Amino acid sequence: MSKTTNKFSPEVRARAVRMILDHQGDYPSRWSAVVSIAEKIGCVPQTLHEWVKKAEVDSGKRGGIPTDTADKLKALERENRELRQANEILRKASAYFAQAELDRPFKR
Repeated sequence: MSKTTNKFSPEVRARAVRMILDHQGDYPSRWSAVVSIAEKIGCVPQTLHEWVKKAEVDSGKRGGIPTDTADKLKALERENRELRQANEILRKASAYFAQAELDRPFKR
């Protein structure tokens, strides 16, 4: 879970990114477009710039790992960690019960 709350809905994010991509030619630089539009939607320019970069990665215009692939990787890493923990618990339980079996008196 993210430490920060998502103040902006996915629709607002997508619209802001679309505005940057559609209107960046109207500004002297991309950054000036980002600053102008960020003020209009009420977020900091760095956040909007990150949204634009992420959208470009997801569309293939920029190199990087797409969001869906990163999400799958994160889920697999979490599952792997959980399985390692479960294996460790089973290993300790097996050792405990093996020791308990050795400590039991022999029945004739």
